[in-house]
Amino acid sequence: MFATLLHAPGDVRVEQVEDPRLHAPTDALVRVRASCVCGSDLWPYRGASPVSRPRRIGHEMVGTVEEVGAEVSSVRPGDFVISPFTWSDNSCPHCLAGVHTACANGGGFGSPDRDGHLVDGCQGEVVRVPLADGTLVATPEQPGDEQLPALLTLADVMGTGWHAAASAGVRPGHTVVVVGDGAVGLCGVLAASRMGAGRVVAMSRHEPRQQVARRFGATDVVAERGEEGVAAVRELTGGVGADAVLECVGTGDAMVQAIDCARPGATVGYVGVPHGVELPIRDMFSRNVHVAGGVAPVRAYLEQLRDDVLAGELDPSPVFDRTLPLAEAPEAYRAMDERRAIKVMLRP
Repeated sequence: MFATLLHAPGDVRVEQVEDPRLHAPTDALVRVRASCVCGSDLWPYRGASPVSRPRRIGHEMVGTVEEVGAEVSSVRPGDFVISPFTWSDNSCPHCLAGVHTACANGGGFGSPDRDGHLVDGCQGEVVRVPLADGTLVATPEQPGDEQLPALLTLADVMGTGWHAAASAGVRPGHTVVVVGDGAVGLCGVLAASRMGAGRVVAMSRHEPRQQVARRFGATDVVAERGEEGVAAVRELTGGVGADAVLECVGTGDAMVQAIDCARPGATVGYVGVPHGVELPIRDMFSRNVHVAGGVAPVRAYLEQLRDDVLAGELDPSPVFDRTLPLAEAPEAYRAMDERRAIKVMLRP
């Protein structure tokens, strides 16, 4: 089969690799119907995270089950499934507490499992999914191609945006500021709006992303960054600041901007992968500003969000503004790195 490998910063290739097979009775093989490039994939692509050897990449996919191990009972061949961006047993104490990304028996795609067998990256044709019963979430029926983009967002970005809003404690009537206009930030706007926020301020200086933010429920857009952006938020809120802030970037500047936009007593929900972040603890202490969040346990939100999408009540699909065949994955990375696309869907 064909799969995407990251050889070095800026060097993505689609190559022929060995077909996956079942290694454990709890495994499932899923033929990918759609995958995508994530903003977090750009960290190693840009060299911000080390790349020591060629490795499989991609952690978001939806597809059809082809084969299951003898102990798999929740899905069967032919089922359409959504996979969270990590695999988990959904039964350990951490999973039961809703933190599936810290599963005692789980792991990530593109890396060896606990027995040393490779777990495929999701930017490929077929993926072996360990702990299939705890990981995969099926839909009642086979969705049409037009539903794939919305369902694919549930593998990561919609669940991650939801986690940012939930961690920030968004409540009906709140004024919410969202730092970051990538797919996660835009989904954070959508999540805050769906949770009943009275005002949602999207911090974005890119017109196409501003348009999606407004479509998702943003009432205001602030194009400025840093101190100027904080001043604009203060002016919009009568000098008070936001009731909740979503940090969806992961840089030190973005975190400082998010904390500075928060009113005293507010919470910053952070889901951006941290790079060079140092918290201004003294300022947070003096203003009672809280920080909560982390790696989003999207498995905890998957059934709810799936049902909302299938009911037509939630549509995050506009974050995909380009679709390419898997063979053109290198262009997908370039387009996102150069901000020519918000998020690119790959079709095998």
